[in-house]
Amino acid sequence: MWLLLLPWALLALLAGGGAGIPPHDDAPRVARYVVHQCDWGALATLSAREPLRGRPFANVFSLSDGPPGPRGSGVPYLYLTALEVSVQDLQVDANASLTVSLAQTPYCKKKGYDPQNPLCAHIIFSGTVDKVNDTEAVFAKLALFSRHPEMASWPRDHNWFFAKFNITNIWVLDYFGGLKTVTPQEYYNVTP
Repeated sequence: MWLLLLPWALLALLAGGGAGIPPHDDAPRVARYVVHQCDWGALATLSAREPLRGRPFANVFSLSDGPPGPRGSGVPYLYLTALEVSVQDLQVDANASLTVSLAQTPYCKKKGYDPQNPLCAHIIFSGTVDKVNDTEAVFAKLALFSRHPEMASWPRDHNWFFAKFNITNIWVLDYFGGLKTVTPQEYYNVTP
């Protein structure tokens, strides 16, 4: 009997099914779930370059909070180079916001949700982007390269480094009625 169920379980896992999105009344778990499902996000900085100096500037970055599997760390890790314009902004002002959305997964299309529909859950973080120390870089490398294997072959002369998004504020939009605020403590204390 279990052999008949195996293909369906495998299909659900491959489709990003897993355990599924947590209930919308559990915003900390929703936030952790969405971050772990997403492979990229939109990072917004304050531009340090003319003619946009001081104005918002958004850019897409690959990210990972851990290798594929049931749980991630919750920490969005990034692989960056100072040659990238947003990183140049961060060198002047490390404050940023980061948005990730289930719109990049099969979930919203499968449900027929437009990316702007609140049911197509997205998370907004504010905080700072900081280079990680050598110890944390070991995990960041595993997290990123397991999801983005081509990163390992990017040009070495670009002086790539591992960074993390240090979260200070979290907003969850996963249902009608507006944003839900989640504290970093609630976010990191939950079991996804």
